[in-house]
Amino acid sequence: MTRVVAIGDERRLGGFALAGVEIVHAAGAADAAAAWEALADDVALVVLDSESYPALAARLDERPEVLWAVLPE
Repeated sequence: MTRVVAIGDERRLGGFALAGVEIVHAAGAADAAAAWEALADDVALVVLDSESYPALAARLDERPEVLWAVLPE
């Protein structure tokens, strides 16, 4: 079974937890990068907030098997 992870501000992403999404708080670029590096092999989808996306945009191709989506502001 695969998992869904959301990276970013807990306040914006908290509602996703109700659907079983694992929320990883990222307060800045370094936190977002650390969260990306720590993704487990069973993660299939990553939801990014609009602040985490710029920090990870250049790295998203590192894991082509992981789908990702960016929340609008």
